[in-house]
Amino acid sequence: MAIKKQFLKSKPVCKVTFTVPAEEAKKVAVVGSFNEWNEKATPLKKLKNGSFKGTVDLESGSSYEFRYLVDGTYVNEQEADSFAWSDYAGAENSVLNI
Repeated sequence: MAIKKQFLKSKPVCKVTFTVPAEEAKKVAVVGSFNEWNEKATPLKKLKNGSFKGTVDLESGSSYEFRYLVDGTYVNEQEADSFAWSDYAGAENSVLNI
């Protein structure tokens, strides 16, 4: 799994690209505080190499909690900036600092 951040000079936005290697998966999405944890809001596209990839524009100067949803199972990003406990989920969420 990987996260790539690209800050724009023209506006306070960061393009964040999420990549998830999941060859066996049928459906992968990224859900988090930036999209109301809506699994349909940010689906990732399956690439020929079997990984899933997608880009989201996020406002700079903020922190976002997120997780991947791989075929209905929540998975954390190993390369996240940090992790935060969620009482609602009963588990840790990945944190992205922009």
